[in-house]
Amino acid sequence: MSHENLQRDEAAARSALISTTSYDVSLDVRQAPDPDIAGYPTRSVINFTARPGASTFLDFIGSAVHSVLLNGHRLRVEDVVDGARIRLDNLEAENQVTVTGTARYSRSGEGMHRFVDPADGRCYLYTQYEPADARRVFANFEQPDLKATYTFHIIAAADWHVASNGAEVNRTLLTDDPAAARWDFATTEPMSTYITTVLAGPYFKAEDRWQATLDDGTSLDVPLALYCRASMADSFDADELFRLTKKGLDFFNRLFDYPYPWGKYDQAFVPEYNLGAMENPGLVTFTESYVFTSRATDAQYQARANTLMHEMAHMWFGDLVTMQWWDDLWLKESFADYMGTLGVDRATDWDTAWVNFANKRKAWAYVQDQLPTTHPIVADIPDLEAAKQNFDGITYAKGASVLKQLVAYVGFEAFIAGSRAYFRKHAYGNTSLTDLLAALSTASGRDLAGWAQQWLQTSGISTLSLDFESMDDQGAPDRVVIVQEATDPVTGREELRPHRLRVGSYTFDGGGALVRTGSFETDVSGARTELPQLAGRPRPALLLVNDDDLTYAKVRLDPASEATVRASLDRISDPMARALCWTALWNSARDGESPASRYVDAVAAFGPAETGIGVLLNILENAGTAVDRYTPAPERDAVRAAFLATAAAELDRAKPGSDQQLAWARTLATLSRHNRSMLPRLKGLLDGTGPVEGLAVDAELRWHLWHALAANGEATVAELDAELARDTTASGRAGHATAVAARPVPDVKAAAWNAAVHGNELSNQLLTATISGFMTAPADLLEPYVEPYFECLRSAWDSRSIEIASRIVRGLYPLAQDLAEGAEPAAHPVMRRTDQWLESHADAPRALRRIIIEQRSHLLRALRAQAAR
Repeated sequence: MSHENLQRDEAAARSALISTTSYDVSLDVRQAPDPDIAGYPTRSVINFTARPGASTFLDFIGSAVHSVLLNGHRLRVEDVVDGARIRLDNLEAENQVTVTGTARYSRSGEGMHRFVDPADGRCYLYTQYEPADARRVFANFEQPDLKATYTFHIIAAADWHVASNGAEVNRTLLTDDPAAARWDFATTEPMSTYITTVLAGPYFKAEDRWQATLDDGTSLDVPLALYCRASMADSFDADELFRLTKKGLDFFNRLFDYPYPWGKYDQAFVPEYNLGAMENPGLVTFTESYVFTSRATDAQYQARANTLMHEMAHMWFGDLVTMQWWDDLWLKESFADYMGTLGVDRATDWDTAWVNFANKRKAWAYVQDQLPTTHPIVADIPDLEAAKQNFDGITYAKGASVLKQLVAYVGFEAFIAGSRAYFRKHAYGNTSLTDLLAALSTASGRDLAGWAQQWLQTSGISTLSLDFESMDDQGAPDRVVIVQEATDPVTGREELRPHRLRVGSYTFDGGGALVRTGSFETDVSGARTELPQLAGRPRPALLLVNDDDLTYAKVRLDPASEATVRASLDRISDPMARALCWTALWNSARDGESPASRYVDAVAAFGPAETGIGVLLNILENAGTAVDRYTPAPERDAVRAAFLATAAAELDRAKPGSDQQLAWARTLATLSRHNRSMLPRLKGLLDGTGPVEGLAVDAELRWHLWHALAANGEATVAELDAELARDTTASGRAGHATAVAARPVPDVKAAAWNAAVHGNELSNQLLTATISGFMTAPADLLEPYVEPYFECLRSAWDSRSIEIASRIVRGLYPLAQDLAEGAEPAAHPVMRRTDQWLESHADAPRALRRIIIEQRSHLLRALRAQAAR
């Protein structure tokens, strides 16, 4: 057996038996540049205490275990190694185990990822472990509550940069191999296995330092470093990243009143990364998508700053104090998501952080929370596969939204005071919900048990709307009520939550702008909450429930307010209010309350006036989804053509060189994947015969354009290869893979399918790129793959790592379907086939079933939206 899917009860039993003290880990990666060498030597020396006479196990997923030495006794490898576990029997009170083996390089982004830069052929390594892939690099006790100190030793090419969590304390050239050196790193403070890390390769490195004297007189001197691949150095804005880093360290050290605990602060931007970033103490890793080699919008720069602040907050929430098990993943991710936005808002020059949070992050949570697989913020995570799937919109964005509501409920000062006490009491330890509630309750003077039960331990989203009673001749209501509807989709019970929110009144001023003329805060509880502040008063043009976005709820506009928004959304002067109105219109379209074409019409009418680039990018993406998936097939071509014409006109009308111009150019390319009318224009942008003043047709935009041309059969392999020759970057290689697979030719689709499903040559990045291209196709080309998709699910899941399998299962689900006139959405053939698979595979892994159930839900929502009239 492989035993890779560690169960929660197994982890609890192990931590009841043992406590880990220290690790000394040695890795030899000097031969990594040789593609024929699949693995590398690894050695772990682990000191731990145990109940005398007890038995336990280590975790290791590698090519081979060569030796196991327990308390001076050599164990027979064939007797103690069972798949991914190494059995340890007859333990003493104090133990030392030494394991040597061969670990494998990864192409999936799990464990030690090996990447060869197509620009210069140089080899780069980095590690990524969350939730449990440190065991792919060195033998360990892989669970978050078994913390220990770590000392790393790495042998690598002497001309490389090598880094780990601790500071470099020694570097020695090997006498028997002068081309290699050994790096020794300082022993860390206690931490969990999943946040240890190693970086090695010919990275470009920039250095700086942050120094500060805190309010209590504590002096801090933190060395800073930044890394990226050498071929990206010219695009690496290190000065700006250092500036943001220093602002963040200033802000969080004072906010948390607990000095940064991890010595140095390195940040590495690495290729083919599965996440946005990872909070490894002392060496945070980020996707290199944040190194902008092409023109990027201000919203992209702000998103990068948000991620930087998010990971920095983790140095306290998650690294210093860590959840006991993955049930309480939210204890770090929800807090970091909230604190990341707070950091951008308080410590940088951006003033739209909370607008973008409302518009983008909460939208992610709203989508996730309406799936049948939604779960409480404090989740039930029985095993590691479930933990892997739980890095979702509930754990991150809903949790952060609920924390924002908690701040409104108890006050910011009490919230921060509780957080400070939490750090001081539990530093370098592990916690659960009870520990956090105790700290916050003490600081706020409120018993938060009831609040936590209603917000953290239930599922689903509340819907809030206004009800008006007894309108007089002037339109003034005698009574106004907030109506709350909330059912927990997991339990089926009504869950009416407490909301501290604001209601805003908006009226047209003399210049025609829709401005806030009144606002008040109120507590909502139960099914109906009366608003005496509005009774007997003339109704304003717009009444906005949850003004300023204090709570987490779906808001339905009342008919009069919706009419105002659909006629005058661009006249709303407040950016947050506009963003909330956009969200209300999108929810109406997603829920089938109004035809999707009405949302597209709103974006066409008011998008050109939207000044917030983050909001504009989001509504343009939503409009594309509304066209492709939510609009009925008979109407789709006309709706797409009209919106495409808008995109072309706005591209010409936008200010040269502006973010808005770039946004409309990207939209033009995306919409053209299924429409040929603008292809001559796209070709003109590519070859320079039809330039647009101020528009930089750089590498990223060029691949967008080529994707559209290829999807319409207007790009040859020779042309795509020529484009790749001029863009020999990793992103260029991914763009090429997408465009090649997008060509509407049966043999092309067959080749892409086989490479993704049956091949093993594609890395994580190229797999996703190939699937994206494959799925860009007319229905008749994809229909033959519906049945093979369902037939391959179990084999794909069983034979691949969970990261790669998840990409295949999610990416290839036949989501692009049309509802026949008069048909029932649930009776669609793909819906029926999905249900048949779920019924006949009740024993399939929970994580696999979760993906299928979620994709089914997305399809059902699209089909229901197509039925809306």
